Parts: sequence; C-alpha cells; structure tokens
Amino acid sequence: MRDKIADVSKKINAFQIKDLNELEAFRIHFLGSKSDIKLLFGQLKSVANDDKKSIGKALNDLRLQAEEKFLNYKSLLESTNLENESIDFSKTGESFSVGSHHPISLVRSEIIEIFNRIGFVVSEGPEIEDDWHNFSALNFPPEHPARDMQDTFFIEKGEKEMALRTHTSSVQVRVMENQKPPIRTISPGRVYRNEAISARAHCFFHQVEGLYIDKNVSFADLKQTLLYFAKEMFGEKAQIRLRPSYFPFTEPSAEVDVSCSICNAKGCNVCKYTGWLEILGCGMVDPNVLEAAGIDSLIYTGYAFGMGIERITQLKYKVNDLRLYSENDVRFLKQFTASI
Repeated sequence: MRDKIADVSKKINAFQIKDLNELEAFRIHFLGSKSDIKLLFGQLKSVANDDKKSIGKALNDLRLQAEEKFLNYKSLLESTNLENESIDFSKTGESFSVGSHHPISLVRSEIIEIFNRIGFVVSEGPEIEDDWHNFSALNFPPEHPARDMQDTFFIEKGEKEMALRTHTSSVQVRVMENQKPPIRTISPGRVYRNEAISARAHCFFHQVEGLYIDKNVSFADLKQTLLYFAKEMFGEKAQIRLRPSYFPFTEPSAEVDVSCSICNAKGCNVCKYTGWLEILGCGMVDPNVLEAAGIDSLIYTGYAFGMGIERITQLKYKVNDLRLYSENDVRFLKQFTASI
C-alpha cells in the first residue's frame, strides 16, 4: 500500500501542466470521483488495523499534495490568461439599467429647494395625531364635517382616540407650540383622507404646507411668496390669481390658481378652457390658532399655505391619473430617469 502511495506521489510531481485543459485533466486524474487517490482510499478498509492510522495519514498527505498543486497552477494560469487577454476598445459596452427617483420625490425636493432659497426650513411630525393637533388647535369646531368618519381614518389607542393626520398643518401646530416667532417653515409629508380611489383622488397623498409668523406680516407678503413659487416651479411666464375661500385655520382665506403652462393660458381641456389651474389654498393665520399655540395675536401675524404634491406633479409632468403614483409600474417610473 505504501508503494502505491509513493508511486501516485511521483506521478503528481511529474504531471506537466501548461494550460487550463491540462489542469482539468490533472484534477480528474488525481482529485476526481474515480481518481487514483479515491481508489486508494477505497482500499484502506483492507489494511491491517495496526497500519490504518499511518496509512490513512499518508493518504491525506497525498490528497493535500494534489490539491496544493492544482490550486497553485489554477491561480497561476488564470492570472496569466488575464494579463494576456486582448481588449477590444471598439466594442460597445454592456448596457445597464439606471434607476430613477419617483416623480413625487422629485417634485417634493424641488418645492423644498425653492422655499429654502427664501428662508423656509423643513419641519416634520408624526403621521398618527391626536385631536388637538389635527383639529382643535386649528380652529375646527366640534361639529366640523372633517371630523366625521367619512373624511378621517380614526384609530383607537387605549382610551384615547387618534387619527391618521388629514393634513400636515398638525406639524405647524407643534412648531408654534415649541418655537417662538419669527417662524418660517414648510412641512412636507404624507396625509390620509377616507376617500374613494379614482383617477382624481386617493386615500393617501402628499402635501407641503408653509407657515410664516412674525410682526407686521401681511396678505401682500403671502401673495408675493406664492407668485415667486409659481414662477420658480412653472416658469417666468407663470401668473397666479387668488379667489376668496374658507378654511377654519385662516382668515381671510383664498384658493390660488396658476396660469396653465400647457396652453399658455389660452384654454385647453386640461384647464377646462379657463386658462387657469388650481394648485393650493392659503390665508392669514386665524388669531384663534395663534392663541391656541401660545402666540400673542396682538403682536404677531402670519400666513399659511398648503399644496398637494401630486397636483403639482400632475401639472409639471402631465400625469392624468393619480393612481399611477402608487402602482409601482417600472414603465411609468422609468420615464423620470432623465430628471435625476
């Protein structure tokens, strides 16, 4: 048995390996399932018990000898082939898929950047809110329809009733409670409404709400800020108009329209041939809201505004179905690759 082991060892040392084909032949001959070494291991059971330990060690050393030679030549041949490989620089490179940001994320970032340039900082808050921050502190009377189940997702948390926030104005309340004026902040985030899902509405969407509180803040300041935003977002030719409206937390209040960028305010089916598109609501902060947050309404005034990011995205990218934003269709998302 020892003579057979010595004979195989000599064959391993004498085996010439010049390329990968010969290396594979070496592997099959000495390390394969039917190799010489495998056959010797099969004969170990016929060796006398007194010699089994020493013969077994000799067989293991023989296998290690073959494995070491195989690995050394494999490393050498692969590195040599890599160095000698010719590269054709005229060949077209392999294409690879480039990811893209979601259109909502793109527009959200653009809105934040626009308001950052005039001093607005970003504030964030919880998506599950209590009644005070979501309704009462914002001057919603107890009988207001927004408190009903038809508009709000309520959550029972022990004995305390909570709700998925219906607007990011709740973040503004928290800022006013914890920060002294002057306050200049925007609150981007996801909000929830108990509405039927359609091409024009969804049960969750994204808002950016702004708040500015200081001494001697006027409605003219609000209008100038919104005009600046419209021109930065939709182009220098963009114009705005304000229509009287009502919100519990602002007085006076207004709806803001922007001139239709699709038809240059001449009238089309998107703007319903009016030349205008509604983009946000705004107004002067109601004194009751200031007082509820501990801010003296006799000293300070302020304005607030809020817009739906989906609506702005719809106008900017001409998306005609809100459901596309949340369906994760790669074909839809790939259209925004160039916008990164």
